[in-house]
Amino acid sequence: MAQPELSLNKSFSRTMRQDTWWLQPLFVFLGLSTFIGYSTWAAFQGQHYSFGSYLSPFYSPEIFGNSPHSWFGPMPEWWPMILPFSPALLILWAPGGFRLTCYYYRGAYYKAFWADPPSCTVSEPRKLYRGENSFPLIIQNIHRYFLYLALIFIIILSYDVWTSLWFIDPDSGNTSFGIGIGSLVLAMNVVFLGSYTFGCHSLRHLVGGIKDRLSGSPIRRTAYNCIGCFNRKHMLFAWLSLFWVGFSDLYVRMCSMGIWTDWRII
Repeated sequence: MAQPELSLNKSFSRTMRQDTWWLQPLFVFLGLSTFIGYSTWAAFQGQHYSFGSYLSPFYSPEIFGNSPHSWFGPMPEWWPMILPFSPALLILWAPGGFRLTCYYYRGAYYKAFWADPPSCTVSEPRKLYRGENSFPLIIQNIHRYFLYLALIFIIILSYDVWTSLWFIDPDSGNTSFGIGIGSLVLAMNVVFLGSYTFGCHSLRHLVGGIKDRLSGSPIRRTAYNCIGCFNRKHMLFAWLSLFWVGFSDLYVRMCSMGIWTDWRII
């Protein structure tokens, strides 16, 4: 049977709340807009994304590119010349799709960007509510598939951290182990991204949510409880990982441009 459409109050932002309810959606709007603006600019740059053994997470894995981190060499001949080439454009759709369809983020940007609703018990700027049963919001249901890709990216970024620990001597060309500030920046990026990804609601359901009773599966129950610990801080890790992945790109970019100096700890 068809679901009835609910008529909403026509007066936008009408509410009886006396608190500053608009602050949270405003901060979310500013934070996400800043990140989207910077990440889009950085993705189209196609340069200054690597520095020695460091590779920006926006460009990892570098499938095609001009840096030593490229898997298959420079820009392929089949790339359309009318389109700007950047290695980031080949891979950013995966982590971007994971965040776009995230259960936390959808609640955040529904409020902040198209006021659906702007906050609890605050009226919306539309007459009808259709939910996530029609395009484009129905694509939110593919979040579980982006999760599989996100887990692969955690492995790749972890390998990048390992790579960042090996420095090439410019005089002799020999490789030696070391730890730079950039190594720590990239390592913290994996920690925050991993904490955000491992707290995913879809991952928790995949591990234990499909079972009626977890007491008979001690290993799965332990994994479920562990993911639950991350999930309780899902909003915190969502913002920490968002900020830090942007800062990681900025750090590599500034070092590549010679504006910042990467200090060696070891």
